[in-house]
Amino acid sequence: MPVTKRDYYEVLGVDRGAGEQELKSAYRKLALQFHPDRNPGDHTAEDKFKEAAEAYSVLSDAQKRAAYDAYGHQGVSGMSGGGFDGSAVDLGDILSQVFGFGGDIFGQQRGGRARPAKGDDLRYDLTLSFEEAAFGKAVEIQVPKLEACSRCSGKGAEPGSGSITCPACKGRGEQIFSQGFLSVRRTCSSCGGAGQIVKQVCRECRGEGYKQVQKRLRVTVPAGIADGNRLRVQGEGQPGANGGPNGDLYIFFSVKEHPIFERHNNDLHCTVPITVAQAVLGDQIRVPTLEGPAELTVPEATQSGAELRLKGRGVPEVQGRGRGDLVVHIDVRIPSKLTREQRKLFEQLADTLPANNEPHEKGLFEKVKDLFT
Repeated sequence: MPVTKRDYYEVLGVDRGAGEQELKSAYRKLALQFHPDRNPGDHTAEDKFKEAAEAYSVLSDAQKRAAYDAYGHQGVSGMSGGGFDGSAVDLGDILSQVFGFGGDIFGQQRGGRARPAKGDDLRYDLTLSFEEAAFGKAVEIQVPKLEACSRCSGKGAEPGSGSITCPACKGRGEQIFSQGFLSVRRTCSSCGGAGQIVKQVCRECRGEGYKQVQKRLRVTVPAGIADGNRLRVQGEGQPGANGGPNGDLYIFFSVKEHPIFERHNNDLHCTVPITVAQAVLGDQIRVPTLEGPAELTVPEATQSGAELRLKGRGVPEVQGRGRGDLVVHIDVRIPSKLTREQRKLFEQLADTLPANNEPHEKGLFEKVKDLFT
């Protein structure tokens, strides 16, 4: 009894009015589900994969689809690809239409000579002191990386030995694998897509073309670098493949903490203690900065926790446009022990002050009372 083919629209699970994008989406889903690489040895999955590919090859072609809509399977049995005997359809072409790249659906590129490719980027972690990050510094670092072999200039062949055509791909740089109706092109694994194989490998790099070295680099750290920032050094990454450009080097900075200062953006913050007398009467005090002590005016009646600023004494902008400020947090220290004379003076002062020390404002208890009335 002859086997009856399923309706192509039914196979893909779409309506007869389905557009191109809907067909692609439906086929993509089935191809991923039933691809032989995902279902090794499963003949049922392989048959469903073939069935979906056959349906898509017909319905994605306007002429074949019109004939199929009019006459069914018989209408396309005589066309190229109709009936899907496996000889006329390159599955790689179908997959490239649907998945947007050549080769198979799991990312293998379509065959051909290997193209130039940019080298990998490298990362280097550099720890700086607080001052080095603030003001910048020229540093010398050693970066482990690959460099072209000096003996063979990166070719991997012993000087003067030359190369021969790759016997595996006959110089095409690609190999074609066929299994049933499958026809997939892949970059040749023997020559890496170059199409040529060296006659005699370089004895210095053993045919690799590159050697691991410790590259010395002098790098200028710009002023104002913060913890977690990175600096890109163009062209100092790994060498590119097949004549491609080098990758880049990214230096990631870690900044040590400072015993006095904290950094918030480009402002520096520190806490400075003063006496009760200085807070009440005001004073001229010396405060620390990254460049040494500086004079700061403490106004009369300064409260504990007040913030006083020294303009331009913070961290420089990385782009070189100005500097942040130094923010001084005032900590009024109350003496823990008093001499008799000091106590007497404070008692005399207390007699001259209002009870709640707020002659122009409501007392604390009055404010709390107002909240609940």
